[in-house]
Amino acid sequence: MMSRMVKKHARRAAPHVWLFVLGALVCAGALAATYYLFVRTTTGQFADESAWREAKVADNLRGPVLQFLDNLPLFSVIIASVVVLFVTLGRRRWAAAAIALGTVAAANLTTQVMKSLLVVRPELGVPTLAFNSLPSGHTTLAASAAAAVFLVVSPRWRPFAAAAGGAYSVAAGVATFLNLWHRPADVVAAYLVVAVWTMIGGLLIMRTGNSWNVWSGYGEHWAASRWWPALCWIAGLGGLLLCAGLYYYVQSIGPAPVPGTGIHPLFFWSGLSLIVGVGFAIGGLATGLFSFEARRRRTASR
Repeated sequence: MMSRMVKKHARRAAPHVWLFVLGALVCAGALAATYYLFVRTTTGQFADESAWREAKVADNLRGPVLQFLDNLPLFSVIIASVVVLFVTLGRRRWAAAAIALGTVAAANLTTQVMKSLLVVRPELGVPTLAFNSLPSGHTTLAASAAAAVFLVVSPRWRPFAAAAGGAYSVAAGVATFLNLWHRPADVVAAYLVVAVWTMIGGLLIMRTGNSWNVWSGYGEHWAASRWWPALCWIAGLGGLLLCAGLYYYVQSIGPAPVPGTGIHPLFFWSGLSLIVGVGFAIGGLATGLFSFEARRRRTASR
C-alpha cells in the first residue's frame, strides 16, 4: 500500500515540456520586439541613442567601471568554471555540466551571429553610430556564466543562484552602458538571448537529471528562501515601471530635438531602469518556472 501511494505522488522533473517551449518562444519574441522597437523604428532609435549619450553623467564612475569590464570575461569564466567543475566532480552531474557549457556556447555564438550577420541598423534620420551593436557580447558572456551556475545547481540553490546571477548580469549590463560600450537595448537583447537558451538547456538538464532535480519546496534551506525570487520581482517590476514612467513623462513634455541634449538625463535613467528591470525579471521568471517543474520530495503516507 505504501509503495503504491509513493508511486502515485512521484512525478518526473519538467513534466510540462510546453512551459519551457513557451518560455523560450516568449523570450525569442521579446528579443525580436526589442530589435524591432529600438533598431527598426525612429522613436526607438531616438530613445536608445539619447540614453547612450546622456550616460556621460556617469563620467566620474568610468574608471572603476572600465576596470570591471576589463576583468569581466575572466570573472565570468572563473565563476562558471569553478561551480560547474565542483558539481561535475563532486556530484557527478556529467550530463548537466555538458548541457550547461553547451548553453553558454550557444548563447555567445547566437549573439555574435546576430551582431555580425543578422541585425542591420537602418538609417532613420536619427544622429547615431551607423554600425550595429546589438546584442552586447560582454553582457551575454556574464549572463550566460550566471545561467550555467543556475542550471547545474540543485533546486534548493536555484532561488539564490537566480538572484545572485541576476545581480551579476545586471552589474555587467549597467557597466557596459555606463562605459558607453552599448545602448540599453543591446544589453536587454543579450539577456533575452541567454534566456532563450537557458529555457532549452534547462529542459534538457531536468529531463536528464531527474534523480537530483528534486526538493522540498521554498524554505527548506536559506538558499531556497522565498525572499530571493521576491527580491528579483521587486527589482524587476520596479525597474520596468520606473522605465515606463520616465519614458511617458519625457514624451508628455516633449523630448529634446537632438539625442542627448535634454536638460535632464531622463532617457539615461529610463534606459538604466530598463536594464535593471529586465535583468531581474528574467531571474524571477526562471526561479518560478524551474522551482515549479522540479520534483517535490514527498514523505510516504501510512
